[in-house]
Amino acid sequence: MRRAVIDRRTTETEIRLGLGLDGKGRYRVRTGIRFLDHMLELVARHGAFDLRIDARGDLDVDQHHTVEDLGIALGEAVSKALGNRRGINRAGYFVMPMDETLAVAAVDLGGRPHTVVDLQVKLARVGDLQTELVHDFFEGFSIGARANVHVKVLYGRSSHHKIEAVFKAFARALRVACAKDRRLARMLPSTKGLL
Repeated sequence: MRRAVIDRRTTETEIRLGLGLDGKGRYRVRTGIRFLDHMLELVARHGAFDLRIDARGDLDVDQHHTVEDLGIALGEAVSKALGNRRGINRAGYFVMPMDETLAVAAVDLGGRPHTVVDLQVKLARVGDLQTELVHDFFEGFSIGARANVHVKVLYGRSSHHKIEAVFKAFARALRVACAKDRRLARMLPSTKGLL
């Protein structure tokens, strides 16, 4: 099993995160932001990852530190669990319908962080989550995992559905990118010889 534990402590947040890439979609997530809990539970279930998160942040100040640091911690866990990244697909994408909404996500674990997020969400909050912080979560993940992450809502009406479809698409794209490819075996999925 490819696993990692991240213990990230700053003056703003304390995060303990456990990740199993070859899991069964089991989760226990506590971040203090219930809608974010739900999105991370979706990542576990749709990615078939086992995920445990206990996070405490300075939510009395703002949600930003907690959301961004959770993205960084999850990205670091993925990177650590992948090890040298030999034999993985490296890249994955998924198109996710959710009722009237359609979202797409593409992930490349190629060693270079870059993030593009296009949610088409006009509300300041969905549930108890500040929607502008979804970008910060994926950017933090991209930095922690050293990955390209592109997520986009193609169309939709419900802001809840837009964000949920993006997280589901991301989970399934990440699942493909992390998966082992028997034909690659122990090869590094790069002609550069380095990821």
